[in-house]
Amino acid sequence: MEKKSSYLKSPDLLPIGHSRRKIGTLGFALMWIGMAVVLAAFAIGGAGVQNLSLGWVILATIIGSVAIGLCMTITGDIGIEHGLSFPVYMRAPFGTIGTHIPSIIRGLTASFWFGINTFFGATAMNAILFTLTGFNNWFVCFLIFAAVQVLNTAFGIKAVERFADLAAPIIIIISAWMYTTLSERALEQGRDVWAWIESPVTGGAAITAFLVVIFSNMGFWATLAADMPSISRFIKAPKYESSWLRRNKSSIIGSVIALPLTQTFMVAIGGVSYIAVSNYDPVVALQEAASGIVLGVLLLMIIFAQWSTNAAANLIPAATIFSNVGGPKVPFWAGVVIAGIVGSVVQPWNLFDILIQVLLIVGGILSAIVGILFADYYLLRKRRVNVHDLYEDNGQYKYSKGFNLAGFIAWFAGGLASYFLANYSFIVGFVVGAVLYYLLAKYWYFRKHEQAEIMDPDDEKYLGITVGRDWDIKEVADYYEKPKELTS
Repeated sequence: MEKKSSYLKSPDLLPIGHSRRKIGTLGFALMWIGMAVVLAAFAIGGAGVQNLSLGWVILATIIGSVAIGLCMTITGDIGIEHGLSFPVYMRAPFGTIGTHIPSIIRGLTASFWFGINTFFGATAMNAILFTLTGFNNWFVCFLIFAAVQVLNTAFGIKAVERFADLAAPIIIIISAWMYTTLSERALEQGRDVWAWIESPVTGGAAITAFLVVIFSNMGFWATLAADMPSISRFIKAPKYESSWLRRNKSSIIGSVIALPLTQTFMVAIGGVSYIAVSNYDPVVALQEAASGIVLGVLLLMIIFAQWSTNAAANLIPAATIFSNVGGPKVPFWAGVVIAGIVGSVVQPWNLFDILIQVLLIVGGILSAIVGILFADYYLLRKRRVNVHDLYEDNGQYKYSKGFNLAGFIAWFAGGLASYFLANYSFIVGFVVGAVLYYLLAKYWYFRKHEQAEIMDPDDEKYLGITVGRDWDIKEVADYYEKPKELTS
């Protein structure tokens, strides 16, 4: 039993105290600028301008990005308020053992994305080296690029933030250059980027096309909306701040402002790229529209973009999850290495087309988890959490042999619904997951397994930074070292 208790208290998964949170408002915004530059975002723009004008695609992207940014901020409060990571809090709606099932799926998804982004970065790196030196071996570039990213992320969140500080300004400048270059190329073809549409649609078809762009943007970031606490627990926030908006200011600026602006710019580049050369991939388009040093610099942006995205959006969440599954024997840095290995073993260069479809489907299925987290944290527990028991094998979150059946029923139902309504997967999965979990937990499962913070809704006992409490490592460790009668 002692061994299992230690397993739940892996040092890398203990709550992050107020003094150990190092990411400020600007730092988090810059991280988002780096994270949001991914080639799949370009695909949304390329697909959108086939039925809608670029202006409508941009409007739909803004709506979808702001909506998913709000979802991220909502779930991110778990990390802000209590310093808890995604897999640790998932013990509440899924159980101390059950948390591993949805968490591992999210971890594998993040690892697969790491491999895909690394492949794109490696091809850009190979193109630069071939131009400069004649060296031509993309696989060697893949191995080197993967190793460098893993090493950078293994040093922790501060190293990731420092890299974002460097990469973000470069990405902004070169992205603007890229947009201008592609726009000029489109004009040379006699196509006005704001008016040209490949296959215009009207009436109900236009509304459907508009909604598809909205939900494509939401579904694209569904997985990060679920495990945002793994990143937000490192964000600085004021103690004794009762206002949700002021407490989550940094999170809001990053997820609701920086993300939508960057995402919209990337979707616009994908749209302009398709208008210019009938291919949403800007690397292909730029090889036709640029050459020499200009092309080299633009390809360098692709490398920086994939690096910054992988570090914060893929390696950190995956490493945190793998560390939770492995316990104290798998520290954070080891989780980063595992994620890097998994993302490389799947050979994204051979399975890219299949992987993209699978990853997007999995993203839709995981949207139900966002709804479950919302219902569990806000509607049922009212943001109060019995944090000590999250690290106790025989605590209230053990439920039935470590599984919260209400969470699994709601997740399977929400995931199934989102799968069959793929174009609207995020909203369908969220609503079904949230509503079903709320009803099952409130009127069935929590009557069988009482939850202390619901039975005794005491802010002083169960809130974190709002009441000035640090659920830090020392407090949790001391809690388990003392006899039970002295800690009640």
